[in-house]
Amino acid sequence: MGNVGEQNADDARTMLAAALGEAGAGDVLALRRVYDLTSAKLFGICLRISGDREAAEDILQDVYVKIWRRAATFDASRASAVSWLATIAHNAAIDWRRAQLRHDAAPEGAFDAVADDAPRADEVMMQDEQRLRLLACLNGLERQHAEAIRSTFLSGLTYQQLADHLQTPLGTIKSWIRRGMLKLKVCLGDA
Repeated sequence: MGNVGEQNADDARTMLAAALGEAGAGDVLALRRVYDLTSAKLFGICLRISGDREAAEDILQDVYVKIWRRAATFDASRASAVSWLATIAHNAAIDWRRAQLRHDAAPEGAFDAVADDAPRADEVMMQDEQRLRLLACLNGLERQHAEAIRSTFLSGLTYQQLADHLQTPLGTIKSWIRRGMLKLKVCLGDA
């Protein structure tokens, strides 16, 4: 059941890598496909680091210029396309941030003690991939099982609230969740 979601994720990764290769060969439409597939994710990275929506938009534009110039250097054997692109976005946003700090009146070293509690780009990418795996596995469950799990664990309903809402016996709700969780565990490879 979970294989459909994994296949879709694999197809998306393959399509992105292929578009990057075509962009590296000078195909402008391929760069547009790369943009369509990744702009939301890369914008999020830029926004998180810059903390400013307008700046993040400017950084993102710079990121796609860099991607266009560097697409021919992408090597799928060294990194996934998403990781490669996220690294470019992360580095561009950090460069922007550093440039802003140079223009501030704060003395040199004043910001060294400020901790960056934001997750690293590679951690964000791994979390995104795990989230996509989980969603693919959830989508592979029987409808009632998936709905029960989403309602309790993602929407915060208690088992009793869900039973009342669905007008279904509490024992049935618990059974759906238990069976769904077992299937999720197998799908995610944690069995």
